[in-house]
Formats: sequence, C-alpha cells, structure tokens
Amino acid sequence: MEKDKKINVEKIIAGIKKHFPSPKIELNYRNEFELLIAVLLSAQTTDKKVNEVTPVLFARYPTPEKLARADINDLCMIIKPLGFFRRKSEMIKKCAQAICEKYSGKIPATIEELTQLPGVGRKTASAVLVNAFNKPAIVVDTHVIRVATERLKLSKEKAADKIEQDLAKIFPEKDWKFISNGLVLFGRYICTSKNPDCPSCALNNLCPYEKKTKK
Repeated sequence: MEKDKKINVEKIIAGIKKHFPSPKIELNYRNEFELLIAVLLSAQTTDKKVNEVTPVLFARYPTPEKLARADINDLCMIIKPLGFFRRKSEMIKKCAQAICEKYSGKIPATIEELTQLPGVGRKTASAVLVNAFNKPAIVVDTHVIRVATERLKLSKEKAADKIEQDLAKIFPEKDWKFISNGLVLFGRYICTSKNPDCPSCALNNLCPYEKKTKK
C-alpha cells in the first residue's frame, strides 16, 4: 500500500511538471516585504490586478516603516481597483506597524511569527516562506482545496489547516515548494472550478474525479 501511494505521489508530481515545469507565484515582488503585502492584497481579486497596483504602492511606500506611517486615504486611493480597499488599506497598514513594532522592520521567517501579524493566516505565511525565504511549507488556497479534495481525493477534510496536514503527510518535504506553487497553478488553469480541462490534463488517467469533462 505504501509503495502504491509513493508511486501515485511521484505520478502526481510528474503530471504537474508536464504543465508547469518550474511553477512560480504569479505576484510580482522584489523582496519579502513586497511579497507579504501583495499576498494580503490578493484576497478576492486576481494576481494580475494586484500586479497593476503594487508598483504604485511600493514606489510610494517601499518599506514597512513608510507603510506604517501611510495616510489611510492615500492607501485607499491606490488600492481602490482591488475592491474591499478600505479594509485592505487598514490591514496592510496595521501589518506594517506590527512588523516595525515586533520585528524591527524585518519580515519574520517562521510561520509562527508570520501568523502573529494582522491579516496573516497560514496560507499567506506559507506563500511568503516558500517564495521569499525558500523554506518548506504548503500553501492551501481555494484552488488547492478543490484539487486536493474534490478532484484528486488526497484529503477528506474541509478545513484548510487539516488539508495542509494531509498534504504534508503525502508529499515529501523536499517537494513542498513545488507542490505549493504547482497545485495553485494547476487548479487555476487546468483543474478549474468550472469546466476543468480533463482531456488535456496530464493527471487524467489517475484522477478519480467522477465528473470529468470530455472533448
């Protein structure tokens, strides 16, 4: 059983690699501070939209110290295209203030410390750890939840933290970074919520999804 499970894991990784050989987060950033804020802003909007807004934001507020002192109305004007701009503006300012107060303006590099920051949950913290610090973590967003539970049946859980625990048991730690970015892109572009591209999916043969689309 363990041998079969290992083979399936290897096939899943190989299949995702056929679609995304070197998967990367689609948010643009130059450092860990910019990535953290970009991930916070990406809630309920697209990475493309965030990438249109962040150059203006970071040109004006390039450090946690400057963002912590930002005028909230100015932040709202910049962030307005992303929706929920008032809440997001307040959140990133509070986050920047906490970074300055608790960590002397440095972005912490552990999930325990990151999740102490305002607005930062495990998904955001994991994305920062994986992409900015090259540390092993597993990102579980809506795409990963769908692929891991409904489609590939890797977890029977519904809560993101429980799904994360299941994936951590299934995939070797050395593959967590690849899986984090790979599963997100796979769910975003191949195994979509509506009309998944099952005919061209490299995981079609091993996928147990009951409602596969056909040509």
